[in-house]
Amino acid sequence: MLARTRLTFATIAIVLIIAAFTLRWPALGLPWVVGKFGGATLWGAMVYCVAALIIPRAPRLAVFAFAAVTALGVEFSQLIHWDWLDAIRRTTIGVILIGRYFSWGDVAAYLGGITCAALFDRWAIRPA
Repeated sequence: MLARTRLTFATIAIVLIIAAFTLRWPALGLPWVVGKFGGATLWGAMVYCVAALIIPRAPRLAVFAFAAVTALGVEFSQLIHWDWLDAIRRTTIGVILIGRYFSWGDVAAYLGGITCAALFDRWAIRPA
């Protein structure tokens, strides 16, 4: 079992980021849907880990809720089109962090990733 520490969640978040970029790497020849929604699922799990970094002593349900609100806020923000926000979305880092286009599929993938991360936190990570 892993200890429920900031170091644990930071390490898992880094692994998830690398895995998400790997899934979207064209040289692997993975189907588009695997890269798109697999990456989004891993992004959701990473958001859970970042939430656990921000509020490490919070109950898991609070971490789950914080992560879900954050991920949904980012996705629904894609329905807002202000010039300055769209300018950020046109950059590589902007696409990675806040995306470009709203997708219900992304919402489902984020929530699935957050749920999987919360379950992993419950079953594989012991209190520090």
